[in-house]
Parts: sequence; structure tokens; C-alpha cells
Amino acid sequence: MTYPIRIVGSQVVLREFTPEDVDDVLAIIGDDKVTTWLSFDSRDRAQAVAMIEGTIERAQHKSRTEFYLGVTKRDDDRVIGFARIGLSGVQAGKLGYAIVANEWGRGYATDAARTMATYAVKELGLHRITAAIGPDNAASIAVVQQLGFTREGVLRDHVFTNGAWRDSVLFSVLAHEWSW
Repeated sequence: MTYPIRIVGSQVVLREFTPEDVDDVLAIIGDDKVTTWLSFDSRDRAQAVAMIEGTIERAQHKSRTEFYLGVTKRDDDRVIGFARIGLSGVQAGKLGYAIVANEWGRGYATDAARTMATYAVKELGLHRITAAIGPDNAASIAVVQQLGFTREGVLRDHVFTNGAWRDSVLFSVLAHEWSW
């Protein structure tokens, strides 16, 4: 698929990041309430700028290895989260997503994950999508289970975040199981 990508879901739009998104992104990746659940510690403004610049640069590669998109509401272009598929292995990808804390509980993460996974299966031709989620992240586990992912097992000491090693629970869905 060519740059830029814009994918419309039922509640959200997934779109390429722009330099103007830095403050919105910082509200997500700079918030301990959010990053507690992610695979990295909270980041400062300079790190948010570097993340956006790197994402924009990688999005222009002819052979993309990641699709890291901003999540916006359908009627507002302000970034409220992100959704990412990182390509790994043969026709496989790793799904990640996050929503700003003050928008939790409204279905945006579920719609963003469903929209990204559908894109990955239908447009990118992926056979397998995985999601590695912290075992205490009940909300995110509920998202992937609602979407039909299967629990595969535990990745022990999978990520080092917030000063400690943390396990991840691995979930997956195969293309022929994807019914969205």
C-alpha cells in the first residue's frame, strides 16, 4: 500500500502521523497511567518528537515493516491513540494499540484493533497476527478476546518496563479465523 494510509473504522480513523501530533502523542506515551500497560516506560517530549519523526520516516519506505498509525475519532482529527502492526516472520504481524486515558472505556481500542487487524489480513495478506499483553491488563485482554484472538500462553520476562521484568500473555488470530 502506498503512503499515506487512512483507514476508516466504525468509531475511529487510523491515519499516518504528522509532526503536529506530538502534543497528542505525548499525552499518551508520557502518561504513566497508560504506559503502565505498554512495553515501554513513559517518554518525554523529546522522545515523543523522535518517535513521531521516526514513524513518519519509516512510513515512507517502499517496503514497510511497520504500520504505526494514529487513532482519531471519526469526527475529530486529533490523535487519541495509536495502533500498530509490526511485520515479523512469514506473513505475520504483531499488533499493538493504546488510547489516551481520558478516552478509555468507550470502545476506541477495540475498534482501532479490529480496524488494524482487518487491514493486516485483507490488505497486507497476513496469515497470523499476535498480541502480547501484560497479564494484569484485563481491558486489553478483553479487547483481543472480543475480537476472536486465542490465548497461546505466557512469554516469561518478556519486557523490561517500570523497573522490572514483566511477563506477557500471547494471543493470536489466523486469517481464516478473522470474521470482521
